[in-house]
Amino acid sequence: MTPTEATDRLLEAAEELFYAHGVQAVGMDAVRARSGVSLKRLYQTFPAKNDLVEAYLRRRDERWRASLRKFVHARGDDPLAVFGWLRDWFSEPGFRGCAFVNSFGEFGEPAPGVAAAIREHKDLVRAYLRGLVSDQTTADQLFSLVEGATVLAAITGDPSEASTAREAAKVLLAAQG
Repeated sequence: MTPTEATDRLLEAAEELFYAHGVQAVGMDAVRARSGVSLKRLYQTFPAKNDLVEAYLRRRDERWRASLRKFVHARGDDPLAVFGWLRDWFSEPGFRGCAFVNSFGEFGEPAPGVAAAIREHKDLVRAYLRGLVSDQTTADQLFSLVEGATVLAAITGDPSEASTAREAAKVLLAAQG
């Protein structure tokens, strides 16, 4: 197994386990067992659990934002399409809310690298929304709707939280002109 294959397998296992069970509840041995990577290779690749958590979050960020961009772009870069993507995500089996919010909540004040990955994700999502609408204030309000809908969908288990947020977004965008 090449180092790249080992890293990919470790990150796949970490994402599956951390998202389903929480970062604090999953030990390195569980990641090793799920990935099939040796303990030695695991610690060569990620010397500490925080290193693995940070890499997991950064990888999830890239995949999450790429999926969102692709969906919205296919719908003419309409900012309201963001909420259609959210509805689909909220409807997925095993949806547990935002991995970044969940991780931050578990750590309280996470290690610097983990905290940076969490904040960077939120900054990049906000920046993406700012690219979809001309008014920064409106984009920031859309960002708050996205975040709120995600938290509520996780708590209630109701994907229609995306539709509620979409209706509020329509009002915001109409007011923008």
